[in-house]
Amino acid sequence: MLALAAAAIGVVFGDIGTSPLYALRECFSPLHGLAPERDNVLGVVSLIFWSLSLIVCVKYLLVVLRADNRGEGGILALVSLVGTTLPAGSRKRRNLIAVLGIIGAALLFSDGVITPAISVLSAVEGLEMITTKTGPFVVPLAILVLVFLFPMQARGTAKIGRLFGPILSLWFLLIAVLGIASIADAPGILAALHPGRALDFLFREGFLSFAILGSVFLSVTGAEVMYADLGHFGRKPIRLAWFALVYPALILNYLGQGAHLLDDPTGVENLFYRLVPSWALLPTIAIATMATIIASQAVISGAFSITRQSVQLGFLPRIQIRHTSSERIGQVYVPMVNACLMLGTIGLVLAFKKSGGLANAYGIAVSVDMLITTCLMTYVAWKVWHAPLWAMMPLSLLFFVIDSTFFLSNASKIVSGGWIVVVFAILIFIVMKTWMDGRALFRQKMSAFRLAPEIFAASIKINPPHRVPGTAVYLTGDPKGVPKALLHNLKHNRVLHERTIILSVRTVEIPTILMEERLIVTALELGMWQVVLSFGFSETPDIPAALAHLGIPGFSALAMDTTYFVGREKLVVSSDSVGMQAWRKRLFGFMFGNALSATDFFRLSPNSVMEVGSQTVL
Repeated sequence: MLALAAAAIGVVFGDIGTSPLYALRECFSPLHGLAPERDNVLGVVSLIFWSLSLIVCVKYLLVVLRADNRGEGGILALVSLVGTTLPAGSRKRRNLIAVLGIIGAALLFSDGVITPAISVLSAVEGLEMITTKTGPFVVPLAILVLVFLFPMQARGTAKIGRLFGPILSLWFLLIAVLGIASIADAPGILAALHPGRALDFLFREGFLSFAILGSVFLSVTGAEVMYADLGHFGRKPIRLAWFALVYPALILNYLGQGAHLLDDPTGVENLFYRLVPSWALLPTIAIATMATIIASQAVISGAFSITRQSVQLGFLPRIQIRHTSSERIGQVYVPMVNACLMLGTIGLVLAFKKSGGLANAYGIAVSVDMLITTCLMTYVAWKVWHAPLWAMMPLSLLFFVIDSTFFLSNASKIVSGGWIVVVFAILIFIVMKTWMDGRALFRQKMSAFRLAPEIFAASIKINPPHRVPGTAVYLTGDPKGVPKALLHNLKHNRVLHERTIILSVRTVEIPTILMEERLIVTALELGMWQVVLSFGFSETPDIPAALAHLGIPGFSALAMDTTYFVGREKLVVSSDSVGMQAWRKRLFGFMFGNALSATDFFRLSPNSVMEVGSQTVL
């Protein structure tokens, strides 16, 4: 427990843990025109305190983390949990839930691009406190830090957590001490803990307070990553790390920054570093830079988890996914996603150059994701937990109002830089929705030529072909039809293996499957079997390992006389818009042609695989 909690500090809490570098500063940015007077300072700090307490402590740590899907978290795990409650025939509702999941995943991916950029830039900008001559070196240094960060992901979440955990623990202790020292100089800031200060500010400032909420929201960004990283560490270690260290340190530092503003209202620029004694400025900047590197780790590891779940649930094509731990299935590394995040993050640093500019784009994606999570959680509490309406609705309405207010306040950022996050999310959504719709259209085309296994077995009995020794395993994506590869092999070679297995692999809406539930075997006639092999959405399919438990006489998944026949479909994309727009068909065709091969994805030995090609017009 303690080891996992320490590792979680180094992975899960980096994003929210480095928010003090810029959150309160942005609330008093000249862009808003809010004067750092006593009542305003107390009101804004109170808003930050109660946002952290209600959204992170109550909503995410106490409620949302309970909605794990067999240990797995994140928006797609929540979508899958909702899907288990829907009737099999409710196609429209399933599609609606799937679209919500895709929107949430797309927003988390776009958040994974902007978080490393704003975190690293805000830390490196502290060098300007030492001398203004360092200004031209801020952007190159930030890019250098990012180039160091992303290649490290191949080491795996657990190793990075063990490496970064002590550093981030030092960071939280440091910001707590800085906060306490500043509070001692102006203890009047403790009045901000009263919720009346937050409410008074909201009603007194009116529309301006609504705009300020977009900056207050920066203090809670990273809360959604706790849920996405649930599969990496588990519920109890995350809660222990938060309540024992992270939460107290954050509150103390925000109070300390507020105390400094009460003492010196002109000290808004680089507010966090103004708490640091001059003799400790350089080492603090070094620790802050390391902390922001770690902050990026939270969203990056979350993006890896979302990618694996998206592939398994059919929202993304097959891509290379590496497991980095033999102990926890949730710890993965996705090279393609890592490269895309690195390029996108460096592009944002070059485009905005200042963390203040990025702050105008930050928060939109997270606020929408939090709102979707609240809606889905309400459904889970009602249908899965069977909570009484009188008990759950007040809390649900409270969070819905809070999330909606933060979303609307962040939406105002779109014109001042937030559009770039929206564009990222839309592009990712188009890719994922196109893949989902394209697969459905492809299955529809294939079903037109479907031949039921029972009918095929009966025809073989009437006109038996020549049988050859060994086992043939034919993979198919349609459990109700005979694979094209089997029909082509029989047509051209006129032989059938003495043991013929028609194998379909499906992904179910739970993270893992018990071994006794993984295989469904139906015996056909004349040495033929139909096998349905199930995997959870957080598992990496390994067909030979799963078939080792298949009790068919004379069969061994790794035997030299076992051949896996895999269909190699070539898509011919038509120029019409039947079923899907032509440009989306071309996009689907590109992804289909570049997806990871079934041989690699299902961990088949290339020496035991025979590919049989065919062509389908989409």
